[in-house]
Amino acid sequence: MTTQQQQEVSANLASIDLLSRALRSLDASITATSTNEKFIAAHLAALRAAAALLATHAQPNSRRPTSVWVLLAKRAPEFAEWANFFAAGAGKRVAAEAGLAGAVTAREADDLVREAHQFIDLVSDALGLSRQLTLSQDVVTPKSLSNNVITLKPQSSKRTK
Repeated sequence: MTTQQQQEVSANLASIDLLSRALRSLDASITATSTNEKFIAAHLAALRAAAALLATHAQPNSRRPTSVWVLLAKRAPEFAEWANFFAAGAGKRVAAEAGLAGAVTAREADDLVREAHQFIDLVSDALGLSRQLTLSQDVVTPKSLSNNVITLKPQSSKRTK
């Protein structure tokens, strides 16, 4: 899967918060003790990273609810392959959340953790943010930020899967 950089991206506080939550979910997936927990946390990490990217592409949706993965493929087509990949794992996540034994294998869970990690890195790059950047909800927003938006220039490197 490949990802191409865009000219300029604006990361708002919502996208930064969602990316921070994605990183916490990724950490939880790495330290999870069961295969199901690992898979669930990794999938949620990817879901939160996708939401972080979508927060920068916000457009009102007056129609019925739509999957984050469908919206991601539509609003950020350079991530369409990733969206399809994670959408395909949504059913397994539901089965794992239901506690079904054998819903996912240890190999599937480990693979998903690696894929979620790479996806989060790509989203971080697309947002022009460091992967280490995490802000808690209690961070006070500087008054100098117009509409709580930080405009960043994307990094010039291209990453591929």
